[in-house]
Amino acid sequence: MPKFLIIRFSSIGDIVLTTPVIRCLKKQVVGSEVHFVTKKSFAPILYPNPYIDKIHLHEDDLQATIEKLKSEHFDFIIDLHHNLRTLRVKWGLGIKSVSFDKLNFAKWKLTALKINHLPDKHIVDRYLQTVEIFGVKNDGQGLDYFIDEKDKVKPEAFPQTHRNGYAALVIGAARATKQLPFAQLDELCKQFQQPIILLGGPDDAATGEALAHKHEHAFNACGKFKLGQSADLVRQSRLVITHDTGLMHIAAAFQKPIISIWGNTVPDFGMGPYYGNRKSPFSKQFEVEGLSCRPCSKIGYKKCPKGHFNCMVQQDIMGIAETGISLFS
Repeated sequence: MPKFLIIRFSSIGDIVLTTPVIRCLKKQVVGSEVHFVTKKSFAPILYPNPYIDKIHLHEDDLQATIEKLKSEHFDFIIDLHHNLRTLRVKWGLGIKSVSFDKLNFAKWKLTALKINHLPDKHIVDRYLQTVEIFGVKNDGQGLDYFIDEKDKVKPEAFPQTHRNGYAALVIGAARATKQLPFAQLDELCKQFQQPIILLGGPDDAATGEALAHKHEHAFNACGKFKLGQSADLVRQSRLVITHDTGLMHIAAAFQKPIISIWGNTVPDFGMGPYYGNRKSPFSKQFEVEGLSCRPCSKIGYKKCPKGHFNCMVQQDIMGIAETGISLFS
């Protein structure tokens, strides 16, 4: 009975993208026991997942985490994070392991030199390559996201006007250069007159309130719901308009039509919406083509390094709105 440890410390989207590995490993390796170690703040993403036998929490003391993991006597480590911390874990446990290739040099060439040598392969398929040695194959079922019963949002939590259907508009992102500026979000809400629920974290609450104040059809949920509840709002939506964020991947897990908006990052990094081999719903990516400065980072910045932020300022807001309207009707 092989006992596996999967490592992915962060973040929301990256963890959701590991779920096909978890599922395929558990279902295809007979008698396998699958454990997962992640940061405590991200564990709620995984708690309801039926394919995980045990979740281990990493807080601040990595050595303490390693000592706890030693007591489990794992047979194999699957490192889907691959950084210095995970290297310490692998050294500390001293067992066989396989590591995901992050292709950092190829990503550097694309961001620094604008030379694209990245494979035309989604990160999910590259994650799954790590478990091919166990005979595991991609089952084509896409991503998983399981919602705890306590996180299911009742319709009474949002306005009557939104209970017959709404679009989820994700206004937040991990970095500012992945987000539309307020003026563009304002214009998008103006052009898209169907019911909208604005999604984001506590840091996006003020922006959400300002948009909801200007647009009666927009309900601000930013900072009002936990992650699992926001995921349930995505699940209940008709379509999702989103930046390159964790909620984009959660939307893909629920097989939602997705309009994704790309700023300083690009889908070429292999992290666009992933549906597997199931019949895909509509998915359209909006990005400003022809900018010599783009992509400027594989992650993002607090502000545009060039100062103009053309990758978001020049987005086709009317085109995004019209696409959303056609999907909603």
